[in-house]
Amino acid sequence: MDIQELNFRVATSSALLDNLRTEIAKVIVGQDAIINRLLIGLLANGHILLEGVPGLAKTLIISTLAQAFDCVFKRIQFTPDLLPADITGTLIYNQKTGEFTTKKGPIFANFILADEINRAPAKVQSALLEAMQERQVTIGDTTYPLPRPFFVMATQNPIEQEGTYPLPEAQVDRFLMKLKIKYPNLEEEKVILERMVVERELRVHPVLKPSDLDYMREILADLYMEERLKHYILNLVQATRYPQRYPRISSLTGLIQYGASPRATIFLARAAKANAYLEHRAYVIPDDIKAIGKDVLRHRIILSYEAEAEQVSTEDIITRIFEEIEVP
Repeated sequence: MDIQELNFRVATSSALLDNLRTEIAKVIVGQDAIINRLLIGLLANGHILLEGVPGLAKTLIISTLAQAFDCVFKRIQFTPDLLPADITGTLIYNQKTGEFTTKKGPIFANFILADEINRAPAKVQSALLEAMQERQVTIGDTTYPLPRPFFVMATQNPIEQEGTYPLPEAQVDRFLMKLKIKYPNLEEEKVILERMVVERELRVHPVLKPSDLDYMREILADLYMEERLKHYILNLVQATRYPQRYPRISSLTGLIQYGASPRATIFLARAAKANAYLEHRAYVIPDDIKAIGKDVLRHRIILSYEAEAEQVSTEDIITRIFEEIEVP
């Protein structure tokens, strides 16, 4: 594909996402940054971990997004008594026929909200691992492919820690980004008040179809990324593992116990391309990598006891790395 054709395809197809955001804005007030990140997750074929206090419309955001894409949405409330079969499904014995039939669980949908995922024990959380990574579920002796697209948004409540089970590192690493949702500002909350004080159903009309998302992903794969930008991504990830190799951030040595995994390298590149696509560009620039850098890296760096003692946060370390690593 030549550059002119690619530019044309990016411009025409990415404009559809502007229409999608306009439709979503009929229901969702503010939270534009979160919606953009969810679109990046969809385009990059990844999953999102969202952290925020209750009442910030997390469920409404993803259900509205599913409606706009004309997709099936399912919400799974994670609780301590949840079983893996409650998510994936199970085999049910039919007494009339003497055979087992498969009862598929709520995981068989396009958009999944895993609400308060850290409230369920590890066995239940692990039921999502195969689904998120392999896009398939095994029930009994049979493996079933999940529908396309398949997108998981898991939420965590940062306030309540009692009765929760921290996510295994292997599962956290499978999320493309970890986002932190904030309170609306005064003007946005006034609009929310005026809309919601009257009990009127706000409907979102389908703007895109799943096939449109497949087409966008095909274009996304062809977006141009210079070799220097690939090395920039590699240096950013390497700096989280071996800060002593970079003189300007050598003081971070000892503060990081484990750096980002190779998935971070892959997801930084994919998410940067998706960000460029949302900006209607057929090529990636350093600002695309910077825009999504914190969201991709914040859950992949494990701090040492020394960092905790000095009250250094993961955000501080990522900010320092992006400030000091040379931009091409």
